[in-house]
Amino acid sequence: MPRPPLLRVTASGLYCEAGGFHIDPSAPVAKAVISHAHGDHAVPGSARYLTTPSSARILQHRMGKFARVEQLPYGKALDLNGVRVSFHPAGHVLGSAQVRVEHQGEVWVFSGDYRTTPNNTCEPFEPVPCQTFITESTFGRPYFAWPELTGVVEQIHAWWRDNQARGHASFLYAYAFGKAQRLLALLNPDVGPIFVHPKVAEINAPYREQGIALPPDRVTGRDLTAREWGQALVILPPAIRWQPDFPFHGHFSTAFASGWMLFPNESHRRRVDTGFVVSDHADYGEILSTIRATGAEQVHVMHGYVDDLTADLRQQGIQAHAMHLRGCRTPPALPVT
Repeated sequence: MPRPPLLRVTASGLYCEAGGFHIDPSAPVAKAVISHAHGDHAVPGSARYLTTPSSARILQHRMGKFARVEQLPYGKALDLNGVRVSFHPAGHVLGSAQVRVEHQGEVWVFSGDYRTTPNNTCEPFEPVPCQTFITESTFGRPYFAWPELTGVVEQIHAWWRDNQARGHASFLYAYAFGKAQRLLALLNPDVGPIFVHPKVAEINAPYREQGIALPPDRVTGRDLTAREWGQALVILPPAIRWQPDFPFHGHFSTAFASGWMLFPNESHRRRVDTGFVVSDHADYGEILSTIRATGAEQVHVMHGYVDDLTADLRQQGIQAHAMHLRGCRTPPALPVT
C-alpha cells in the first residue's frame, strides 16, 4: 500500500499525523507549529506553540500572555514523535520560516509566506531541498511581477514632497507587522518627520531587539502636532481609516502600500489617492524559481491562486496538486487586458 501523505489538510488546517502537530492551524489545536505571527497563520487558543526565536515575542503578544510559546532556532531540528521538524528563513517578515518535516527518509517543506529578494528587516530566504514542496500562491499568476523596490521608494518620497509643497500630511497605509517596518527602514528621514500609529510602534520594539535599524518612534496622538502636520509622513494600519480617535490637524493625502496596488483601479477601491506596489510575498517568477531551487518531485499549492498556479505547473511538466484549506478567501479576478 502507498504511504499516506506526511502532511494533509484537515478541518483545523495542515496536519502531520505521524508527528501529532498542525502547521499554521486555523483553529485551536494541541500542538501548533507556526511559520510566522500574522493573524491568518496563527490563531489563539492552542495548547502549545512552536516558532522561531525572533517570531516568539510577537506571537506571544498576539496569542496572549498565558499562551505557551516555545522557540526553535533556524536550522535546528526537533523530534516530535519521531518526526524531525526544523525552521528555515522565509524572507517574509521578522522570524518568518519555512517548515521542514522529515520522517522515514521523506522530506516535505511548507513554505509559509515567503519572498526571495533581499529585505533588510528580516532574515534572508534560503531554499530548502525536499521531495515535496508546499508553496503559497497569494500572487501566483504571471500578471504579478514586482517592480524594483528602490524605484518605488523614490515614488513615495516624491509623493511625500509634493504633499509637503501643498501643506498636506502624507498618510501611508501599510500593515502594522512587516510591511510598516520594511518601509520605515527604507524611508529617508531627511525629507521630513516620520510618525507611526501605536499599533506599528508596538511591533517596532521586537524588530529593534533583533538589531533591525528603524527611525526613532514618533507616535501619532502623542507626538504629532499641528506645527509638523504639513511636513509629516504617517504610517498607519489600514483599519485606522474607520477609527474616529485619530488626531487631525488639517488636510492630508492618502496612499496604500501593497502588492495589490498593481491592479489599475485598486486605489479607487481602497479609497486612497494613490498606491505603491510593495509586497512581502513572492511574485510569480519568484515562486517558479523557488520551486526549481528545492528540487521537489511534487508540489502542493495553497493560499491564493491555487487552481491557476497548479494548472500552470502541470503545463510545465511539474507534478502539482491543489491543496484547499477551509476558510481561505478566493483571490480577486485579474484585470482584463
